[in-house]
Amino acid sequence: MASNSSSTTDLDSQVNVEDLPITFKVKYIGSEVARGLWGIKYTRRPVDIMVGVAKNLPPNKVLPNCDLKVSTNGVQLEIISPKASINHWSYPIDTISYGVQDLVYTRVFAMIVVKDEASPHPFEVHAFVCDSRAMARKLTFALAAAFQDYSRRVKELAGEEDDQTNGDTITPTRQKFAIDLRTPEEIQAGELDQETEA
Repeated sequence: MASNSSSTTDLDSQVNVEDLPITFKVKYIGSEVARGLWGIKYTRRPVDIMVGVAKNLPPNKVLPNCDLKVSTNGVQLEIISPKASINHWSYPIDTISYGVQDLVYTRVFAMIVVKDEASPHPFEVHAFVCDSRAMARKLTFALAAAFQDYSRRVKELAGEEDDQTNGDTITPTRQKFAIDLRTPEEIQAGELDQETEA
């Protein structure tokens, strides 16, 4: 039975909601301001900037080793080493608007987080380097599974509200998010298509 290698690796990467939570060992590259809510065009440049800074770190400085846990509640990050004053924080699922495996640095996973919509820079890109390209892909699929579950819960909640009342009940502030499950090569091809159409 012949199969191409990309479908085999994608099968390895598949993550279902039942598989969550999953913890990934990553290095935290950092965060940069993003100019938009979702799309590779808003993560590419910040990732370039952060990777550039990381590559030029002095010898005594290292990227923090972290446990990044993807669950149906969102993403939790714990710095394992070096020890830091703030070593644990989380991004609730309803604050994450986008997740993608970078198309240039294929071991890098990036996500856009919405901080405070009233802030002049409400969107932030957070980037993490994984041990392998396959791990970055699996992390992307894990976040996709969490998004799927969140979407289902939002729809259920909306359904319950319709049954009870049309009044002003609490609804999740933002129900839009995106995850790019294309391979870096597919994203690259798509970007080139868009450029040639313009």
